[in-house]
Amino acid sequence: MDKPQNLANHGRLDPPFHFLMVPVAAITVLVVGYYLVHSLWVQSFHWLGAWLLVITIAAMVATFKIRLYALRVQDRVIRLEERFRLTSLLQEPLRSRIGELTDAQFVGLRFASDAELPALVQRTLDEKLGTADIKKAVTNWRPDHSRI
Repeated sequence: MDKPQNLANHGRLDPPFHFLMVPVAAITVLVVGYYLVHSLWVQSFHWLGAWLLVITIAAMVATFKIRLYALRVQDRVIRLEERFRLTSLLQEPLRSRIGELTDAQFVGLRFASDAELPALVQRTLDEKLGTADIKKAVTNWRPDHSRI
């Protein structure tokens, strides 16, 4: 990595997904939809064209669901890692409140340094901060280069 990771540059694109699968799926739906509508205009409707559109849309939905499932698994791993980290860094009574944090809050808290984590957890619980607000509150960014 050339630059240190921070709030402004921590988002990542997955080129095969974002620049190949998504455009190909979208263009395919548009092309198949166009040919189906075109076949209606010339009054030669083909059931095969309609079925191809259904299959194309199903493939596009599957593409996005597969991606979302992988992201959800990553969120669960982050939750597990952060629970372990919080257990070792927080003192009572804050440690006993770890279970009150949401998955989204764990995802945001992973960027906080060990030194600032206890205060940020307290603030997150008290103010019910969301992921974006937690990330904005981090002053000493702890990079996560493994997330896709």
